[in-house]
Amino acid sequence: MENSRVLRPVAHRVLAPELWRFTRRSVPRGVALGMFTGILIPMGQIPASAVLALPFRANVPAAALTTFFTNPLTTPLLFVLYYKVGNWLLHIDRSVPGQPLGDAVQAAPGWVDWFLQDVGPATAVGMVVCSLIGALVGYGLAAWLWRLWIARKWRSRHHGN
Repeated sequence: MENSRVLRPVAHRVLAPELWRFTRRSVPRGVALGMFTGILIPMGQIPASAVLALPFRANVPAAALTTFFTNPLTTPLLFVLYYKVGNWLLHIDRSVPGQPLGDAVQAAPGWVDWFLQDVGPATAVGMVVCSLIGALVGYGLAAWLWRLWIARKWRSRHHGN
């Protein structure tokens, strides 16, 4: 990659060691970034997380692997969660009389109308909130597990000698 005339200007950034080493700082960043892009970006999550890992100095493999949190088995359940979280935050059903979203959006009748009026806004808000919460939880969990792993290595090293 360093020898390629086309890729040479960005090769130093892509080949930076902190992006590929598993360290106590880069791995939690990668997990957080993978959770964020995995939830918020429905298609192309792995390339998005790899590209975003560059400015955030996150571990690229951790970011790419964490995006697999969303997969064909978990996606339907997650979309229900996004809708419920967004609906709860927006209070669409309880506090607003009538159909303000339905009145504001003039779409063709059918599923597009249903999606834009009823499901879309709540799901979009839920996705943003869940991606931020997922990133924070992923970062904290990865940092905590890293700490436990290092503590275990230290204990085994000191008790073994």
